[in-house]
Amino acid sequence: MKQIVLYGVCAGLAIDLEESCARSRITIAAGIKNVEGKVALSPRVRILTPIEATEAERNCEVVIPVFTPLYRYAARQDALDHGFSRAGVIIDSTSVVGTSVAIGRGVYVNAGCTIGGGVVIGDFVIVNRSASVGHDTHIEEYASIGPAAVLAGRVNIRRGVFVGAGAVVLPDIEVGENSIVGAGAVVTRPVPSGAVVVGNPARIVKMRRPDECLHFGMSQR
Repeated sequence: MKQIVLYGVCAGLAIDLEESCARSRITIAAGIKNVEGKVALSPRVRILTPIEATEAERNCEVVIPVFTPLYRYAARQDALDHGFSRAGVIIDSTSVVGTSVAIGRGVYVNAGCTIGGGVVIGDFVIVNRSASVGHDTHIEEYASIGPAAVLAGRVNIRRGVFVGAGAVVLPDIEVGENSIVGAGAVVTRPVPSGAVVVGNPARIVKMRRPDECLHFGMSQR
């Protein structure tokens, strides 16, 4: 039976990942608490700090249930620093995923999602509950797709993008690196890198500071 480790278990999404594992009969070997805070898992899961983990846990595949791209990237680096190098993939058994979909390392697709044909999902992407990803859409690494978001066909979601709950991105639109699409927004035109857009139709309300963004020129592991 497959075993995984959940790294970053103070994130609220961790309990959803636990449920996804249960539906797929995947054993959680341990949850790793790498920051201070309340653990978001049931008492059934054994909780360890990174330094308490043994070689057995470090040899398991790791999934990171942290929804914010910048924090997920930081958790990935922390996991690597503590010897957790194997990235796992969890696709909830209630989601419908096309047979032609390409999925990278460290991806989590939550319950009730629909992923169309020809979609490419990059490393460490999270697609949250009931999202719909249209055909031939590309989602680059560390992007986060919120609950019930809709990405129509041939959408390009660049690295580190955060798409909020219930947002809609219309066909053939590119959403630039490190941008944020607010909850419920309807994106009808390209979004520049680092922009925050809200509303229907979506409009730019601010540009993100460099310290709020992932910097992809740095060495990635």
